[in-house]
Amino acid sequence: MLIVTRILNGGTWSTLGIKPSKSRNQKLCLKRSAVVRSEVNFVNADEAKRLVTEEGYTVVDVRDRTQFERAHIRSCSHVPLFIENNDNDFGTIVKRTVHNNFSGLFFGLPFTKPNPDFVRSVKDQFSADSKLLLVCQEGLRSTAAANKLDEAGFQNISCITSGLQSVKPGTFDSVGSVELQNAGKAGLVTVQGKISAVLGTVLICAYLFITFFPDQAEKILQMSPAS
Repeated sequence: MLIVTRILNGGTWSTLGIKPSKSRNQKLCLKRSAVVRSEVNFVNADEAKRLVTEEGYTVVDVRDRTQFERAHIRSCSHVPLFIENNDNDFGTIVKRTVHNNFSGLFFGLPFTKPNPDFVRSVKDQFSADSKLLLVCQEGLRSTAAANKLDEAGFQNISCITSGLQSVKPGTFDSVGSVELQNAGKAGLVTVQGKISAVLGTVLICAYLFITFFPDQAEKILQMSPAS
């Protein structure tokens, strides 16, 4: 279909231009082709292990530096989706102080900001057709990272559903001071957990002692100051 545009100039029609017009179906096809992308593959820990050992996937850990240092899969690549925020503007200082006194203290989480160089850093290390297994602690950051890389043209992206916290010990060869599933636990929460475990053990032992040795338990209770 051709569109001819003309104007009246001194009593005569003059042609300004001729250009082809796309049909409605052509426009729809172009629009659809522009948004077609590969799908991100979500797998469990066992399937993730198979992708690495049998299909040659490379593990890309997108967690922050502190969790990565606590435990990570051996020979993985570390490209954090979030980096520590050490900016010194007034607003950031206030937010960082509040964070460190609460989340940082109780959960051992650093104050972070999105890594502006995340996609570029991955592109510097891998081609668009590389097979990449993205991992984080809970599965949220790896999903966000996968979406970014998918939009950037990467074609073979997989993530572990629920993250490394769902990986059983021994599934992957790991490096660090704790198991992969415990790398997200830090701060006072871990201390509280240890105290709770000790108290629970003491209570269970006391219950068993009273159950199997009631006479001795009664004598001990009679010797207590409250009696």
